[in-house]
Amino acid sequence: MGAYARASGVCARGCLDSAGPWTMSRALRPPLPPLCFFLLLLAAAGARAGGYETCPTVQPNMLNVHLLPHTHDDVGWLKTVDQYFYGIKNDIQHAGVQYILDSVISALLADPTRRFIYVEIAFFSRWWHQQTNATQEVVRDLVRQGRLEFANGGWVMNDEAATHYGAIVDQMTLGLRFLEDTFGNDGRPRVAWHIDPFGHSREQASLFAQMGFDGFFFGRLDYQDKWVRMQKLEMEQVWRASTSLKPPTADLFTGVLPNGYNPPRNLCWDVLCVDQPLVEDPRSPEYNAKELVDYFLNVATAQGRYYRTNHTVMTMGSDFQYENANMWFKNLDKLIRLVNAQQAKGSSVHVLYSTPACYLWELNKANLTWSVKHDDFFPYADGPHQFWTGYFSSRPALKRYERLSYNFLQVCNQLEALVGLAANVGPYGSGDSAPLNEAMAVLQHHDAVSGTSRQHVANDYARQLAAGWGPCEVLLSNALARLRGFKDHFTFCQQLNISICPLSQTAARFQVIVYNPLGRKVNWMVVIFPSSDSQAHPPELLFSASLPALGFSTYSVAQVPRWKPQARAPQPIPRRSWSPALTIENEHIRATFDPDTGLLMEIMNMNQQLLLPVRQTFFWYNASIGDNESDQASGAYIFRPNQQKPLPVSRWAQIHLVKTPLVQEVHQNFSAWCSQVVRLYPGQRHLELEWSVGPIPVGDTWGKEVISRFDTPLETKGRFYTDSNGREILERRRDYRPTWKLNQTEPVAGNYYPVNTRIYITDGNMQLTVLTDRSQGGSSLRDGSLELMVHRRLLKDDGRGVSEPLMENGSGAWVRGRHLVLLDTAQAAAAGHRLLAEQEVLAPQVVLAPGGGAAYNLGAPPRTQFSGLRRDLPPSVHLLTLASWGPEMVLLRLEHQFAVGEDSGRNLSAPVTLNLRDLFSTFTITRLQETTLVANQLREAASRLKWTTNTGPTPHQTPYQLDPANITLEPMEIRTFLASVQWKEVDG
Repeated sequence: MGAYARASGVCARGCLDSAGPWTMSRALRPPLPPLCFFLLLLAAAGARAGGYETCPTVQPNMLNVHLLPHTHDDVGWLKTVDQYFYGIKNDIQHAGVQYILDSVISALLADPTRRFIYVEIAFFSRWWHQQTNATQEVVRDLVRQGRLEFANGGWVMNDEAATHYGAIVDQMTLGLRFLEDTFGNDGRPRVAWHIDPFGHSREQASLFAQMGFDGFFFGRLDYQDKWVRMQKLEMEQVWRASTSLKPPTADLFTGVLPNGYNPPRNLCWDVLCVDQPLVEDPRSPEYNAKELVDYFLNVATAQGRYYRTNHTVMTMGSDFQYENANMWFKNLDKLIRLVNAQQAKGSSVHVLYSTPACYLWELNKANLTWSVKHDDFFPYADGPHQFWTGYFSSRPALKRYERLSYNFLQVCNQLEALVGLAANVGPYGSGDSAPLNEAMAVLQHHDAVSGTSRQHVANDYARQLAAGWGPCEVLLSNALARLRGFKDHFTFCQQLNISICPLSQTAARFQVIVYNPLGRKVNWMVVIFPSSDSQAHPPELLFSASLPALGFSTYSVAQVPRWKPQARAPQPIPRRSWSPALTIENEHIRATFDPDTGLLMEIMNMNQQLLLPVRQTFFWYNASIGDNESDQASGAYIFRPNQQKPLPVSRWAQIHLVKTPLVQEVHQNFSAWCSQVVRLYPGQRHLELEWSVGPIPVGDTWGKEVISRFDTPLETKGRFYTDSNGREILERRRDYRPTWKLNQTEPVAGNYYPVNTRIYITDGNMQLTVLTDRSQGGSSLRDGSLELMVHRRLLKDDGRGVSEPLMENGSGAWVRGRHLVLLDTAQAAAAGHRLLAEQEVLAPQVVLAPGGGAAYNLGAPPRTQFSGLRRDLPPSVHLLTLASWGPEMVLLRLEHQFAVGEDSGRNLSAPVTLNLRDLFSTFTITRLQETTLVANQLREAASRLKWTTNTGPTPHQTPYQLDPANITLEPMEIRTFLASVQWKEVDG
């Protein structure tokens, strides 16, 4: 998604050249030269190894302007992924990725000095598989010579606000594995490239560093931040992206591109642009070469003043450009020749075709000392009233579906690794994790999970997820039959959370198999909806399941003869001012409700004897449609309320009380479109708030942005805390930025931050933490207060290219979700929110079966319980990845999930050592190799460029050794392994 085309007045349709339509058809796709010409050209140029050694020669005493020919190809935005690839629906947006790649390869072969970078492997891999062997060899040679360079290399260029770190790692692994398998080390990107995401997270930088990238370039940052950086010459610096990992593990050289990701004004030579081509014939009345060369020299010199070396960069391309690559390259060839010819007349500017990696290499060779950044780049604003904080919450139904799909994919990956080939080929057909893995990778794109695509594209993202679930369900069926010892008709109830599961609602008896994807046993409350005559209040069957680590337990359910289940109809509580306070409680928590308003008013942690007044209810912001200060409206990207104070959905709630031995609930009804159930199970140390919002009414012509707000008397001094992509925690301060003096122009939207899994406030003694079940925007707009945006429905587009208001209908209009509330001491709180967040992201998977199936193998006794681990992992260790990596090989990631200083009185931040030799029950590890985070380099061979910082030298890293019986994890460390394995016979 980009703004350049709109700023340049591009026509999406019908803009024909004055010479007639025939010129356009030729321009769209120049004919490819014959293949023999390709091979001759490559032989003449000479093939050299990929990497920095293929970089072009620069001029040491001149300003070197690195031209970066590139295209930015959104994996869905205004059109679906397939529409973009094939060039369909060009009346919406002219874009056809297959033609871009055809054209670029042809243009590169026409001149050996030309270079190009490509990013989105979701598109490139599809194009690659449609090429002939001869064309593939030609492309391999271009990659080997460094003339076609891959930057970033993920399946997509992922969003950084609404993405969970596990899903980021998975999508990057998928793309980089394709490059490794296809091009070897020549295809490995050296540079991370996030030119379009709308703000940048610290965890993303940490992950990029751990993936082995040498540097990171991005396009968007806050307009005030950029101005300050230009004055201080800090457009490039080292980002220290972790407070737990020892430098330089999470250090990443980071550069802000000068022009976003677009060319300088007047220098766009694409079919989608309207700038004048370079005419160097002085006899022509259109001659403009001298004017353009002088203009270029002025732009380059001015741009270079804001950077510290004698190198600067220009991004020559934009959204879906280079469909006629010859048009771009022909003009760039002329520009390079004419500008460099000025050196004979005293010019000190040298311009060259380059790549991000080659530019980075020159910066590294400059051997300067760089400043260090410790915070992040949220929130992002491109003007005083234009904060891109709405997308933190846009399309909450899609955000939840993505998070559920991540959960299911990990279950699928684990069982594929634990069972081996029998999971892929078995009695239920061919099972496969790849379709869901690819669909989940697509969902990480910065216009997908962000909620910033058009409605039909969001529908297509959901379609891709649904299509990916099917092959995984077959895989799970094969694996469960193998592990249980008998075959059955398994049913996967994806909609258990909205009371739909046909088997349990029709069968008098059935079995419930519950799989736990965590590396330690858990007790989990299973909720099933059995058959019943009651429609108004369908009964719930609740039972506590004890689940082994990385394994399952089986429970049998049978309806008692002559017994009709009694629906636990909630009892209404009349509103009487003299009524005693209403409470629900278990052995750990008591929640008290105001009998007059029906609102939560107090939470007590009975273990710690902590009592906190907490008032929780729902409000809505009236979305701006523009005003006298600015015509900026709230939309899919932008959050802009028309007043600072939100309006209450209702000042009171009609409440109903449910109390049984297995659950206590208060049902709150705020309006026809907003309700909530506050719930406590026995043994639970958190309060569960299950909210339902929608369809949000807009008949009054007011767009609404709905929040859940918690108000307490805690003295928080303007500070609150949010997670970064589900991992480390960052301190936020109201109306403040750590690296510049903020001029706050939007007191609500300008204080919103992405909340991926949790947000909390503390006075240093007591801490209130709220965990989310999807990514949301959140803030603390006054001391002691905390709010999360749960849904938004808007009547006007925000002018950022979508050209469609965020007006969800159908399945996205009504949303149900959960907030988990923890009250604890500040010192002990981390243990609670770390372990609870882990269990929320990787929740148990429920599978139903009628029972009575045939034996899997004759003579094998049935199994009702199974664990894939011989011993539980310690609480500080998270099994991030267990996945098949090919025949007799698995990918294993183990993570220390506590940060430095989060001991919680239980030593949870201490290093922890594991023995992997006999950890798994279904296979033996015969060989173990440690790799970088994305498994494309062996750790012992991996090295990154070194940078000198103004904070002093970084400590020397200890010599590398790998002992499978002695794997130590430091706080927040992720270690990645490729394990050769031998599967065992599954015992009965």
